[in-house]
Amino acid sequence: MKNKFHNIPISILDLAVILEGKTAANSFKNSLSLAQKAENLGYNRFWLAEHHNMASIASSATSILIGHIANGTSTIRVGSGGIMLPNHAPLIVAEQFGTLASLYPDRIDLGLGRAPGTDQLTARALQRNDQAAFEFPKTVRELQEYLSIENRDSPVRAIPGEGLNIPIWILGSSTDSARLAASFGLPYAFASHFAPQQLLEALRIYRTNFKPSEHLKEPYVMACVNVTAAETTHEAQVLATSMQKIFLGILTNDRRPLQPADENFKINDKAKSVLRQFLAYSFVGSPSDIKTALEQFVEETQIDELMVVSHIYDHEARLNSYKIIKESQDVTKKD
Repeated sequence: MKNKFHNIPISILDLAVILEGKTAANSFKNSLSLAQKAENLGYNRFWLAEHHNMASIASSATSILIGHIANGTSTIRVGSGGIMLPNHAPLIVAEQFGTLASLYPDRIDLGLGRAPGTDQLTARALQRNDQAAFEFPKTVRELQEYLSIENRDSPVRAIPGEGLNIPIWILGSSTDSARLAASFGLPYAFASHFAPQQLLEALRIYRTNFKPSEHLKEPYVMACVNVTAAETTHEAQVLATSMQKIFLGILTNDRRPLQPADENFKINDKAKSVLRQFLAYSFVGSPSDIKTALEQFVEETQIDELMVVSHIYDHEARLNSYKIIKESQDVTKKD
């Protein structure tokens, strides 16, 4: 019997992760290579996330990188997962994404987040406004206004941007974002790859409170998970040590570029317990392991779209992981 997983769109979240011993330029080259591979495999979207002051992430100038990826592909949707709106004036975001949507029609998504995507000190350097996050609903409305055709008679206009019908998503890792997405009648993307605890409650709140809008008639939700896939379970477990190191670095505030896989990597029981909670929706294994895990996740959540991220040091192994993930949707393929 077919599980819902075998019919839903699958998308990719990319952070342009910087590898130990490599540069941001290498990361951008790898991101484009991955996007092109994803397009050929039939992935639906390729999103990039805004982060700042992180030694392992190069996607800080997110809109510029979106343009680079869109220019090197032809059909896959490209967007932000997300733009951290408190860091920006809504007019600037409208103009930037209006430019992208004009260059790459019907291919650009605008995912918006409330968090700064960085530490508090860097957030102040970016925002210059300690209240910016609390004004998120207001600034989302302001951005929607700039992008609307009705704004053509306003004294302040987003050109390009006005009237281009760029899909806006609300991103989140808590129930607050679920309520906002529901009240605005917008699609909702949940960051369960690093904030798994509130996923199911957030989905319930979003679906229960959803108000149809001109943008969306019924709830539409996407959830993101970490996946490390390889030909064997052991190989995947070794590759996943890079992911474990990067998340452990976040938890201990020892942030470094993505480290190579290490078969001898060990963590103590306390750290292992914390990581297990942090990475509850992280799936590691062989093609059959991944197929089963993703089927169960989609069945449990009943999401409309799945987003995956693979923190793998070796680029060819990373490409292969995404290949295995997409092939796991094929119910005719034998394990």
